[in-house]
Amino acid sequence: MLEGIEFNRKVEAAVFDDRSSAWVLTSSNGDVLTARFCVMATGCLSAPNWPPIDGYEDFGGEILHTALWPHDGFDFTGKRVAVIGTGSSGIQSIPQIAKQADHLSVLQRTANYSVPAQNRPLDDAYVARAKADYPAMRARQKATASGIDGRFNTESAMSVSERERNAEFERRWQEGGILFTAAFGDLMTDHAANDAAVAFVHDKIRGTVKNQNVANALCPNNIIGGKRLCVDIGYFETFNRPNVELVDIRKTPIKHINSSGILVGDQQVGVDVIVVATGFDAMTGALMRIDIRGKNGASLRELWSTAPSSYLGIAMSGFPNLFTVTGPGSPSVLTNMIPSIEHGVEWIADCIEHMRTHNHTEIEADQDAQHAWWNHVQEVGMSGLKSKTDSWYLGANIQGKPRVFLPYNGGLPAYREKCESIAAIGYAGFFLR
Repeated sequence: MLEGIEFNRKVEAAVFDDRSSAWVLTSSNGDVLTARFCVMATGCLSAPNWPPIDGYEDFGGEILHTALWPHDGFDFTGKRVAVIGTGSSGIQSIPQIAKQADHLSVLQRTANYSVPAQNRPLDDAYVARAKADYPAMRARQKATASGIDGRFNTESAMSVSERERNAEFERRWQEGGILFTAAFGDLMTDHAANDAAVAFVHDKIRGTVKNQNVANALCPNNIIGGKRLCVDIGYFETFNRPNVELVDIRKTPIKHINSSGILVGDQQVGVDVIVVATGFDAMTGALMRIDIRGKNGASLRELWSTAPSSYLGIAMSGFPNLFTVTGPGSPSVLTNMIPSIEHGVEWIADCIEHMRTHNHTEIEADQDAQHAWWNHVQEVGMSGLKSKTDSWYLGANIQGKPRVFLPYNGGLPAYREKCESIAAIGYAGFFLR
């Protein structure tokens, strides 16, 4: 144990004591901790999602989840491997597994967009320039909607010729990274602009993957940017390897896992290792796995069973002195997480200091203010093209999860300004006692 830090403590319950205005936390080993404030920094993507497939316990080989990877790594040499899922986790791991595995079966339900990372060695001069620019870079990050320092073209994609448009897409492709969708200012608001980007990426996939049947199956049939854009190192090239096959589980779904592999329709996919790459129960999953109870024993799980709600993604009505870092209703996963997390932590720390200075013992979000903010989050979230695609932004990857737009899509600067203005006028929308 380091001073102020306890490792290997899984919190199972957090209960607000109305009499003492304190939180009582209980860990899985029975340890109890009491504190005036409880800050949930549980992460937006930290609760692994296991798809509901029968037969996990019947498999005779090893099952790995990309979110629970062995600390010492895993050697796939000479093994038959199946990867379930082709989201970001699958797209990043599949090329590396294919280099070792004797045979790799990629079980794809939904094709996803991915752009090359274009990773490269960094020379000393580049590193020195970047480090010298850190303060200015951090300031620029905070001024962009996504919290990313880069080139954001505000021009309309359809205001230039097809040749100019594709030239800009090509420049972004060669630069690498998720700012591909910053090539033009209206890719996430105009269908025609988005269609142009889709056509470009489809051409790249078909020009990379030699088997055109496989290439076509790898071309997503929805908008680009509706789901979080993936970044890869040789993902599409991997399907040119003789030891890699693509299995379409949308056309022929998985029936179950058995002792020797996975039954897909009537086809047995025999494997030694199954890698589950199905991501996370995003935004709310980690919070819902803790029994959080507020005033009068109110259960957060029960309150959020129909739809989550928060004030600023920071606090919830009925749960005094409970804060969430990048919670649902904050920009979080639609931004660079580092400046977003920093902003949340600094706002919460300043709020606690304000309470101590003014001798307050409780702070609680007002229900009306929370309702108004959450309605605003939904309005902004549904206004662009992101809402047109089933994604984990809307909870669509989890069976039975309420469909609401979870992150705030109004941009980091607008959110920061809102939070700062609320604090500046004495924490409007909160009850201070």
